[in-house]
Amino acid sequence: MRLFGKTNIDFMKQRRKWYIISAAVILIGMISLTIKGIDYGIDFLGGTELIVQFQQPVQISDVRSALNRVGLGRAEIKTFGSPRDILVRTVEQGEGNAIGDKIQSSLKEQFPSNPYTVLKEDKIGPKVGAELRKNAMYAVIASLIAIWLYVGVRFKFIYGLGAVIALFHDVLVTLGMISIFDGVFNLEISQNMIAAFLTLVGLSVNDTVVIFDRIRENQKIFRSMPLPELINKSLNETLSRTIITSGTIFIVLIVLLVFGGEVIRGFSFALTIGIVTGTYSSIYMASAVVLEWALRSKKEAKLID
Repeated sequence: MRLFGKTNIDFMKQRRKWYIISAAVILIGMISLTIKGIDYGIDFLGGTELIVQFQQPVQISDVRSALNRVGLGRAEIKTFGSPRDILVRTVEQGEGNAIGDKIQSSLKEQFPSNPYTVLKEDKIGPKVGAELRKNAMYAVIASLIAIWLYVGVRFKFIYGLGAVIALFHDVLVTLGMISIFDGVFNLEISQNMIAAFLTLVGLSVNDTVVIFDRIRENQKIFRSMPLPELINKSLNETLSRTIITSGTIFIVLIVLLVFGGEVIRGFSFALTIGIVTGTYSSIYMASAVVLEWALRSKKEAKLID
């Protein structure tokens, strides 16, 4: 199935303009990360997280007053989906479920005529949180190295480098967007979010491998064709497949983002941004790196297996 029919878009001619756009987006994201930072979930910070659902809407200020009386006034408090759902997160540590019990007791005292149901309660020790942060970073780095080796062995070293640069670009853009839109969607880095990053790495490299495979096939058929023209031909031939695959995933992610609720909102947001940047980077980053290397080193012939 071809969505666009036969196209003849000169992707590589515009690559430097897109380099600038990518650099600007990443820079904005890094500025946001520097100024605003990023919120970590209880998985990575350690402490206690409690999500309760009241029968009637409550005010954040009233919840804050209740926690002030038990010495937890510095806890993070925010609505979680609706005015009836409240998330309370504190880095205070205590034996067993002491902190969670203290929070619940203060809420019962503050809202005696507005009972609530505990939807979720998590307690993570600080050492466990630090270990999870370290392991999450190692997981992302290991996935990038593994992909570099796989693509490098299947194609050429420069193809693997192009794929990793594109994936690193995707991770930076997505991380920056999470920081920028944190106040809108209540996003935070949790284990679900790390799973989203690893998933978007896999989805993005899938598009990249398909494009690289077509480039390699066309190099064997059109040996006298200049490399920029050959890469454009390959990108146009795989464009419909790329848009259809990414588009169907994008539609599902939008549905999850809108209707999936707070629990998976961070996961769906990260993947929504990632699928867009991954599709773009497969064209304007991964393929462009191969072209830049060939043009600068005059090694077009060596790109053919």
